[in-house]
Amino acid sequence: MRDLKELGQEELLALLSELNQPGFRARQIKRWMLSGASSFSDMSNIPESLRSALSERFEWKSLSVARLQRSVDGTRKYLLELPDGNHIEAVLMSYDYGNTLCVSTQVGCNMGCSFCASAVGGKTRNLKAWEMLYEYLVCAANSAESIKHVVLMGMGEPLDNYEEVAGFLRLLHDEDGPGLSCRNITLSTCGLVPRMGAFGDEFPQVNLAVSLHAAKQEEREALMPIAARYKLPELIEACRLHAEKTGRRVSFEYALIEGVNDGEDKAEALARLLRGLLCHVNLIALNPVDGTGLSGSTQKRAEAFRLMLEKRGINATIRRRLGRDIDAACGQLRKKYC
Repeated sequence: MRDLKELGQEELLALLSELNQPGFRARQIKRWMLSGASSFSDMSNIPESLRSALSERFEWKSLSVARLQRSVDGTRKYLLELPDGNHIEAVLMSYDYGNTLCVSTQVGCNMGCSFCASAVGGKTRNLKAWEMLYEYLVCAANSAESIKHVVLMGMGEPLDNYEEVAGFLRLLHDEDGPGLSCRNITLSTCGLVPRMGAFGDEFPQVNLAVSLHAAKQEEREALMPIAARYKLPELIEACRLHAEKTGRRVSFEYALIEGVNDGEDKAEALARLLRGLLCHVNLIALNPVDGTGLSGSTQKRAEAFRLMLEKRGINATIRRRLGRDIDAACGQLRKKYC
């Protein structure tokens, strides 16, 4: 049976018309979704007869917290159970400017990046827009704290699930719901070039982050199989077009891997690749993932790499490493209990 939250506005209005109900019920139902209602019985302003009719045709399910882990640095990792029994992970982090939630967009990931735990076992399925919304709402309710920043950097490749992710972004921004500013949302992609254009057109104020990790084609392919499909020149041109179209800088994520991409020659190649582009580089010392055989650069090496970039005119910062002790840091989220 289909979940009622999957219906679009026109479908919902048609259903209500069929049930001889006024159109304003559609907004009432949507508001219950945006508030995180867990069942039809929660809908106190919907007539019981209508709730009964809807429940005969549709489901109304929610997500549940299967496990909560707390890091010594205050980071919280949620293992969330989906209605079909699959699981995803979401991470709540505290910063000076407020709380940020890192959300997953798929159960697993098909991109196959050699350093990422989310790629282990591939992708099971895409998340629905409402499931991503409830990922946010359940974590917010559990933490009892305000979450004003969202990063789509958890399990999965957001642009590989574009239609549902687009729906989620609209729900997240909806004034009847969380009402998040688009400028407080960041979408991260490994570089699905054809969909980057559509994303920029539809969500010009949402921040774009691109997982780069290498500045030469063959080196990037060794780390990220998707690079063989979308070559570096094509990717960088798409980033340039995005920056010109939106007037907003592109963030490049660069995981520093000891002995692989953290040398001075790599910094020079990266600076050469990005020169003249409206961008910022987020350096992340690779976090440990069992079975990869890769190690992250030291803090000293990361700082040296940052300075090498800045001397070459590239703005760069080193991202804080939050939640490593509970496997909640960048690249450590994975499918569990599936």
